[in-house]
Amino acid sequence: LLNMSVYLGLAAASAASYYAITTKMNQLAPLVDPRCQTTVLPDGSRVAANLSGKPNAEFLFDDARTVYEAFVRGRRISGDKPMLGMRGGTADSPTDYVWITYNEFWKKGHDLAAGLLSLGLKGGTDTIIGIFSKNRPEWIMVELATFANSMVNSPLYETLGLVEMIYVCKLTEMPLVVVDSAAKAQLLLKNKTDLPSLKHIVVLDSKDVKAVESVAAPLKVDIHTFDAVLEKGRTVKDFKPTPPKPDDLATICFTSGTTAMPKGVMLTHKNIMADNTTLLNVSSIEIFNKDDVMMSFLPLAHMFERVMEITMFSVGGAMGYFRGDIKLLADDIKTLRPTILPVVPRVLNKIYDKIWAEASKSRVKSLLLSSAVAYKELEMRRFVVRNDSVVDTVVFKKIRDSLGGRIRLMVTGSAPVSTSVLVFMRAALGCVLVEGYGQTECVAGATLTIAGDSTPGHVGIPVPAIQIKLEDIPDMDYKANVNGGEVCIKGSTVFKGYYKNAEETAKALDEEGWLHTGDIGRWTPQGTLRIVDRKKHIFKLAQGEYVAPEKVENVYVTSKFVSQVFVHGDSLKMCVIAVVVPDAEVLLPHAKTMGLNGTLEELCKNPKIKKLILEDMIGVGKKATLNSIEQVKDIFLSSDLFTIENYLLTPTMKSKRPNIKKKYVKELADLYSRLE
Repeated sequence: LLNMSVYLGLAAASAASYYAITTKMNQLAPLVDPRCQTTVLPDGSRVAANLSGKPNAEFLFDDARTVYEAFVRGRRISGDKPMLGMRGGTADSPTDYVWITYNEFWKKGHDLAAGLLSLGLKGGTDTIIGIFSKNRPEWIMVELATFANSMVNSPLYETLGLVEMIYVCKLTEMPLVVVDSAAKAQLLLKNKTDLPSLKHIVVLDSKDVKAVESVAAPLKVDIHTFDAVLEKGRTVKDFKPTPPKPDDLATICFTSGTTAMPKGVMLTHKNIMADNTTLLNVSSIEIFNKDDVMMSFLPLAHMFERVMEITMFSVGGAMGYFRGDIKLLADDIKTLRPTILPVVPRVLNKIYDKIWAEASKSRVKSLLLSSAVAYKELEMRRFVVRNDSVVDTVVFKKIRDSLGGRIRLMVTGSAPVSTSVLVFMRAALGCVLVEGYGQTECVAGATLTIAGDSTPGHVGIPVPAIQIKLEDIPDMDYKANVNGGEVCIKGSTVFKGYYKNAEETAKALDEEGWLHTGDIGRWTPQGTLRIVDRKKHIFKLAQGEYVAPEKVENVYVTSKFVSQVFVHGDSLKMCVIAVVVPDAEVLLPHAKTMGLNGTLEELCKNPKIKKLILEDMIGVGKKATLNSIEQVKDIFLSSDLFTIENYLLTPTMKSKRPNIKKKYVKELADLYSRLE
């Protein structure tokens, strides 16, 4: 008989063999050599290493060169299969998702297109239609209808601000705006004197429309329900769509500035469809397909979400829409069970903080979770992406199930994601999680990390339709070949210019067609791009040292006690300080363990709490290797969140730095006076 050591040896060998086989099966083939991900062109710019030295992929599919053709392609693939889904019922008793097929969508979209013409609107790019609605299936129908007539659409959104929104409607001379509620129609009518071109409002929800009609009649604005315009279209005989060409203007997307009026980014169909090639950077295999289901909750008013949805439609996939209430999102995701989920860092941070807050209550749970993440991290370094290991089943299954249990791709962008959050989410979900970088002026994505690359601190490689160069910034001591420079982009995704704004267009686009982003980046040794900060946000301290505040903020926000942070510096001062909004869900329970009770507002005034949070931030900063100049020397605690509603955040959730500085000008001055 074999002794116990032999049995154990055989068991260990079997386990090792099983591990090797299963991980090999789940190991992704890198799209490019992870050690050399970009190719340097003669002019110093870079492209993805798999493009043979030039950006050459203008379209994801040859038969989808316009957004209209993307819908055509999706319908051909999935005709009678689900396309657009929405839940009915009430918030307390919702139904399952109810679906519209591609063929039903096609019919309704073209009936709507015919209906728009029957109202007296003219086809062509001179007609700009406003869409003032939350995400829902009708949003996409309106998009198809405008493109069936070669019209241009322009999304509107409340968080743009009323003054700014009226400015946009007036500037574009919109003859018709589609709204999702009577309240939004009333908002436009109250400002009719500033909107001489507005003749029609189409309301998606017919509730309270009669009241709106009585207000609109004296103002000579016609109110139509969505169904009424569809019915008008059905009576039009021999309607023939006039689809756009690739170089035709598709949309004007107004970006939210931190100070001035919004600028209208003009994007063509070619721009948008070229940005769909971003997904070619993810993997060497097909990443989207007709069996995929995606959750739509990020605003369609922003191009990141629109590009993701258009790409999904071009392959015949299904799109489920959330109910419009962020509090119900978790239930919507669990019900839909998506395979693809676009997210922003704030969503990932919330999930991460909630899980760790629960785990930290038990030393055993915390240790188990940390060990599981470390184990998965070792696998991820070998490009192994899976969710079927023992660790996945025992530790992470509940997390995956909370998001439906089927997610295989997450795409995040709009703001940086901390290393700890990225590593954790990749480990817990066992799916491909890629991070992108871009701006509306190049549609959405300019770079994207490749599938399986778990190296932190970068935003990947240029998408196939563009090339990127870094330009020196002499007055800030940035040299492109040494320590970085301004990120400049050239290629098929770069916008035509700002609508009726030649001066701002000239600032953004140079004579050679390079888009100057205003962001500062540097190339990593692996050839990926790292974003340092915004050019206009960096400040110099009294000793002559530069500090990139967003870089520092992205470190401090990983502190368990910090929900939001604003880092401030002054050219006459020797150090940086900050305004911190604590995370109430974490701080309040922790304060009780210190014998401190009270509301968040009361705790923010407690010196012991301030000391606790400042020390934790400094510790987090040291772990992230912030230098002494970058570490804050004092903080002011505020219980007021930075929000879109109080004008401290832009609609894309970026800090409105001048507004925050103005709000806390006294507190910042007090901090500096105490340090002197």
